[in-house]
Amino acid sequence: MTDPSPERPETPSPAPSGAGTHWTALRSPFAVGFYVTLGALAAIVLGLAVSNLSTVIIYVVFALFAALGLDPIVRLLGRHNVSRAWSIVIVYFAFALVLVGVLWLIIPTVVRQIAQFVTDIPRLISDFQRSDTYAWLHDTFGSSVGDILSQVQSFLTNPTNIATIGGGVLQVGISIVTGISGLVIILVLSLYFLATLPTIKGAFNRLVPAYSRPRVADLTEQITDSIGGYLMGMVILAFFNAVMAFILYLVLGLPFPLLMAVVAFCITLIPLVGSVMFWVIGSSLALFSSPLSALIFAIAYLIYMQLEAYVLTPRVMNRTISIPGSLVVIGALVGGTLLGLLGALVAIPVTASLLLILKQVVIPRQDAKTVPR
Repeated sequence: MTDPSPERPETPSPAPSGAGTHWTALRSPFAVGFYVTLGALAAIVLGLAVSNLSTVIIYVVFALFAALGLDPIVRLLGRHNVSRAWSIVIVYFAFALVLVGVLWLIIPTVVRQIAQFVTDIPRLISDFQRSDTYAWLHDTFGSSVGDILSQVQSFLTNPTNIATIGGGVLQVGISIVTGISGLVIILVLSLYFLATLPTIKGAFNRLVPAYSRPRVADLTEQITDSIGGYLMGMVILAFFNAVMAFILYLVLGLPFPLLMAVVAFCITLIPLVGSVMFWVIGSSLALFSSPLSALIFAIAYLIYMQLEAYVLTPRVMNRTISIPGSLVVIGALVGGTLLGLLGALVAIPVTASLLLILKQVVIPRQDAKTVPR
């Protein structure tokens, strides 16, 4: 019987290659502090760069969404045997004609009505003070109502306050020039994005492995179609709101119908709450002219809001992705808080796109995991 061989001591297994490479090389506290500080400085520089480029980023995002909004019209012309280049030319030429026509008709009238509004403020307040509504407010809240109206009148009729609000005449002029230049930049960028949109989609699809490109391409088309349809739908619904506001103010004899139509178009672009906001604003301004007309406007516009919610919106938005109402509210609040009107406008299609990715990518992967690892 042979003796068993003596046990050999186990040699420790070698550490995996590259494990702890960074921190084992930094043995001194000075090197660790320098390494961490360098990373923090790089993060600060990157944050400052993004902050300084925020205006450019907003221009790019706005132009991209404008291109996605015009792309359905371009593809509609393409289905009628019109080349994409000529479709883009036709769309932008028509858009330019509409924009110039609207500005030509609206800007002089709006400026004139704003000046008339400022001039008529004392008369409007005097008429309001002789109304039954003011008498009820005065009886309910006392003389403080008259003091508030006097302060509002003195504030609105004082040019110094208007200049202070706008930051001075020079600042107002700079803001106007900046706004016009930003609009031109957005239009030019959107033209480039619209012309190269198929190329951009193809380049994006090539970033993923070849076996998953068909699925990614289909998902990309669904997302871009939903965003484009949503943006076009919002513009159409805002146009309907502007027409309704103009007709109601004109029929009821309320002042500044064209100005209120422009206000309605801009405000109702805000998803979910835009119509309610304009309903409050339009009814409140009509109250200064005639309480009865304000009541009729409030009732008529409230009926239109129901018609828009249950008839117009489903028909206009029939090609977009339906998302739960709670996500609509959350997306609009987050987008509006971060980027204002632009954020509120793009928040819902972005939320819908994320929901589409969740439904078609994440959930199927989780459903496929039937056996625990």
